[in-house]
Amino acid sequence: MNFSIAPETQKILTGIQQFVEQEIYPLEKEVAAQGFRATLPRLKAARQKVKDKGFWCPQIPREFGGMGLGLMEHGMVSAVLGRSLLGHYVFNCQAPDAGNMEILISHGTPEQKKTWLEPLLRGEIRSCFAMTEPEHAGSNPLWMDTAAVKDGDDYVINGHKWFASSADGASFAVAMVVTDPNAPPHQRASQIIVPLNTPGFKLVKNISVMNHVGEDHPSHAEVRFTDCRVPRKNLLGKEGEGFKIAQERLGAGRIHHCMRWLGICERAFDLMCKRAAERELAPGKPLGTRQIVQAWIAESRAEINAARLMVLEAAWKIEQLGQLAAREEISCIKFYVAGVLLKVLDRAIQTHGAMGLTPETPLASFFAAERGARIYDGPDEVHKMVVARQILKKYGVAVST
Repeated sequence: MNFSIAPETQKILTGIQQFVEQEIYPLEKEVAAQGFRATLPRLKAARQKVKDKGFWCPQIPREFGGMGLGLMEHGMVSAVLGRSLLGHYVFNCQAPDAGNMEILISHGTPEQKKTWLEPLLRGEIRSCFAMTEPEHAGSNPLWMDTAAVKDGDDYVINGHKWFASSADGASFAVAMVVTDPNAPPHQRASQIIVPLNTPGFKLVKNISVMNHVGEDHPSHAEVRFTDCRVPRKNLLGKEGEGFKIAQERLGAGRIHHCMRWLGICERAFDLMCKRAAERELAPGKPLGTRQIVQAWIAESRAEINAARLMVLEAAWKIEQLGQLAAREEISCIKFYVAGVLLKVLDRAIQTHGAMGLTPETPLASFFAAERGARIYDGPDEVHKMVVARQILKKYGVAVST
């Protein structure tokens, strides 16, 4: 296992980091003050600069207009982009669009690719993903009521979803719906493309997360499908493959999330160290002279380093053996890195004192946006259960649900 960075990859990482620092950091306070939607013209201009530099869609194959980076390479890029909440959006590799691009490439028909994938890749439209339902535990992705019933050449969808990521301003949703309630649990659901201007689709409201309602891309919506009729040709992949397709996007997606979190950790760590060096408790006595602050710095550095190696190992195993073989590693990084992220952010905020709660630094925005890291894409408790079961199997213990 070789974790050294190839010179070509290092050149890409250096170029992207320079762009993030020079072009994206200055936009952060503007977005915080004016809102995301009001800043879209500036963000659009930054996106064009990314295209001009050849950094657009780093995770997408070259034949589809991307950089064609592998999982580990894109993971490293994701860590650089993660240093700003705007980074992935500006480079057009933001969730949920990135996952929707990948499954459309793998499972989309030629017509679906022409209609939805191509403008999504060009950054002309956005998409959302609708899976979780307020009536059922999000930790059980097999339990949902939203259903699509065949009627001639159409599906008629009825149901209720929430935390439909980025539905505000999106052009279409990839909706996870039950198409055969009598099939085995993992084959009941399918994924269907639903244009958001379809009669019967309603965006009820954007959900307030940590007291921030959000708008446009950084938002989560409650949506309803009421006799929402879409053509059967909008089925993504085969009927009954919804869960399988969802799992395909989640393995690599968790690598991307974890590396993005590590980017946030590095930004927070840098801010914490600068604050410890510059903020004086008394003349000539900076915060960094206090043992408790020194301990925060040392612990954060060790935890970030350990987390990075865990993620790179998981990415390496996925590339070598596939997602199923790396299931234990994927679950480990999901809960471990999320925990490191929140600990590092909390220490950085504490080091800044009251200033850490204000828009003077990105720390408060990071914390508000990423407390959900321990919940979405499977809560910590589920991933710990998966890891424990996999380990106990080796000792002959069968753990029931």
